[in-house]
Amino acid sequence: MNLEYVLPSDIERRSFEIIESELGDRFIPDDIKPIVMRAIHTTADFDYADNLYFSDGAVDKLLDTLSRGAVIVTDTNMACSGVNKKALARHNCQCVCFMADDDVAESARANGTTRASASVDKAAGIGKPVIYAVGNAPTALVRLCEHISTGSFVPEAVIGAPVGFVNVVQSKEMMIDSGVPCIVARGRKGGSNVAAAICNALLYMLDRRMDL
Repeated sequence: MNLEYVLPSDIERRSFEIIESELGDRFIPDDIKPIVMRAIHTTADFDYADNLYFSDGAVDKLLDTLSRGAVIVTDTNMACSGVNKKALARHNCQCVCFMADDDVAESARANGTTRASASVDKAAGIGKPVIYAVGNAPTALVRLCEHISTGSFVPEAVIGAPVGFVNVVQSKEMMIDSGVPCIVARGRKGGSNVAAAICNALLYMLDRRMDL
C-alpha cells in the first residue's frame, strides 16, 4: 500500500479535495455546502450530505446572529471545547456549557429532570443573542421546544444534532416543527463533534464574508 505524502499544513485541504471528489456530481447548494462538507470531514460519513436539514433562511440567521456577538450554548463540554476559540474571538462571540455547573445539577435533582434540560433553563437568563447547539441530549431539544411553545425562551437559532436511540429522532422533528431557525441532523446520527463542526463551519463562513 502506497501512502500519500501530504504536508501537515495541507492535510485539511487534501481531505476536502477527496470529499469533493467522492461527492462526484452530487449538487449541494452553495449556501449550505461549507456546513455539509465540514460535517462529512469531521465524521467521514457521507450520509450528512442527505440528513442535514436546513430551515428556510437558517444559515443567514445564524450568520447574522454570530455577527452580532452571539453566545453559543452547548449541551456538552466536548462540543464547547471543539468550537474554535480564535474564530469566536474574531466575531466577539463566546461558547459556554452549563452541564457541570452546581446550580444546574441541583435544579435537575430538584425537578427530576436531566442536566441538559436544566441547562436550557439556565440559558434562558443569558440576556444576549443565543444559539443553542445540541450534540448529545435530546432532552435539551425537548426542553427548548417547551420554552419556544410558551415564548419563555426563544433562541435565535438551534443546531440540533443529538446522537442515539431514545427520543433522538422525535426531538429533532419537534425542533424542525418549532418554527425556530435550525440546522438539524435528522435521524439517529449526530454527536458533539458534529455540533461543533457546524458551529465552526458557520464561523469560517463569516470570516470569508468579512474578507470580501
